[in-house]
Amino acid sequence: MGSLLNPADGFAFTAEDFAFVRSRIFDMAGIRLSDQKDKMVYGRLSRRIRELGLGDFSQYLRFLDSSRDEQVHFVNALTTNKTQFFRESHHFDFLAELAAGHSEPLRVWSAACSTGEEPYSIAAQLVALGREQDRILATDLNTQVLHTAETGFYDINEAANIPPGILKQTFLKGTGRHSGLMQPSRALRARVSFRQLNLIGPWPFKQSFDVIFCRNVMIYFDKPTQNRLVTRFCQQLKPGGYLLLGHAEGLDKAQRDFVSIGKTIYQKVAG
Repeated sequence: MGSLLNPADGFAFTAEDFAFVRSRIFDMAGIRLSDQKDKMVYGRLSRRIRELGLGDFSQYLRFLDSSRDEQVHFVNALTTNKTQFFRESHHFDFLAELAAGHSEPLRVWSAACSTGEEPYSIAAQLVALGREQDRILATDLNTQVLHTAETGFYDINEAANIPPGILKQTFLKGTGRHSGLMQPSRALRARVSFRQLNLIGPWPFKQSFDVIFCRNVMIYFDKPTQNRLVTRFCQQLKPGGYLLLGHAEGLDKAQRDFVSIGKTIYQKVAG
């Protein structure tokens, strides 16, 4: 890779620095960074170096190993959080069909909720159907995006992705200092519980789920990590429960715990 140098701040970034970062983020979060991610890593971590008033990458990386707080910032900086309301709408059509034939309360897990658009979309779909007892757990590794999700304020332009009937029923338009923003209604926010969770760490769940959304996450993991994660998802689902993946993801053909029932929708095989 050689050395990268940004003339604006003069931070040298070596192949050894990049290798260190790749090793640490894999150990901490299971994320596998490709060789092409060097400039992304440089750009995001150089901002942290400036914020901390440190002199260079080597100084920062030594500090990283000695500071648990900085390890949180490190993970936050290197995770990608791209989302929108009702992304991959066929999943929400499926959820509506499932709810229509399910008399008991549903337990749904949004396993990488980012800034909250996914779990609020899940909740909005269910609330619009008149379901009062369904509950959604929303987790993410990144503490910054969880703060945004819990606050629940979004640019009003994001409403374009929400079906009009559901938007009117479940979201509020901001006024005054919140002009130009929108927020899920109080009833909608009450359906969602946000928690910080590392998917490759312990899962402190006492109950199983009917549906797990884990979309556009496994693409950042290597194959062994993906397989372990799918096995754990299976264990966390109720018999006949459903795992929903992202549009670029799928299960290995050798996977026997699930059967495909639609586009990136998998049902746990009863056993």
